Amino acid sequence: MLEFERKIEEISKRIEELKSLLSEHPEFKKELDALSERKKILIQKIFSNLSAWDIVQIARHPERPHSKDIIERVFDDYFELHGDRLFGDDPAIIAGIAKLSSYKVVFVGQEKGRGTKERTFRNFGMPHPEGYRKALRIFKIAEKFSFPLITFVDTPGAYPGIGAEERGQAWAIALNIFEMLRLKVPIIVFIIGEGGSGGALAIAVGDRIYALEYSIYSVISPEGCASILWRDSKKADKSAEALKLTSNFLKNFKIIDDIIKEPEGGAHRDWDETASRIKEVIIRDIEILREKNISDLIKERRERFRNIGFFKIIK
Repeated sequence: MLEFERKIEEISKRIEELKSLLSEHPEFKKELDALSERKKILIQKIFSNLSAWDIVQIARHPERPHSKDIIERVFDDYFELHGDRLFGDDPAIIAGIAKLSSYKVVFVGQEKGRGTKERTFRNFGMPHPEGYRKALRIFKIAEKFSFPLITFVDTPGAYPGIGAEERGQAWAIALNIFEMLRLKVPIIVFIIGEGGSGGALAIAVGDRIYALEYSIYSVISPEGCASILWRDSKKADKSAEALKLTSNFLKNFKIIDDIIKEPEGGAHRDWDETASRIKEVIIRDIEILREKNISDLIKERRERFRNIGFFKIIK
């Protein structure tokens, strides 16, 4: 529970208590309705006044849906593939082939896991180079069979350990970016939680890029930025404002195409509705992108990334 959610949770508990008593005490109906309305107003008030640091905490919320949760709800059927055929399998990246309506697609997502055991198994969503090479293997399958590629970004960043660096972490990330820029299939990207630096970008080069309302995307974490600028990670709230990492800034800077509005109170309150909104966007965009000439699609994809951060000098 986040600090600013405590009042909401107190009311939620009281609502659940009243619901359990309602069959025997119908006189509680009026109080239940009043509390439900009060909760709704409180959520609207709190979530219309969030700071950048508040949004960072929501993006990291322990109950927020992860890639696996979204994949299970978006696709009608899916089959996960494992391994990079070079070193091993990285559980921080989940990838495979899926069916969505009448379409066959491939998917790649970063997975953080839940609970201590699974989070450790998934390396807290920080991929090793073999994870990015597994993703690259899936990209090539997409291209071979002309399947649209759907990616779900949710990582604090690529794993910076010695072993990962020895096995070519930077090279794996760079190669993925290079290959995605010329991949001959439509690519749709969703930033669903954290989008951390090159570790996120390695699966985030696309024709259409979306961010969930309370997700974040930046070159460095607020804590890392604060440690560099002020030698104090406790000033992360200050650096979060400076980094302009929230979805509204991403859209203004044309880093993303659009924002997917989350259910009232955040995606962690309704996984099914969040997935439903993502699914709707995927189906719509596949219809649009498959009509485009692939050469034009690649050209537009490259241009959009070349123009990020574009500036001109006025004399």
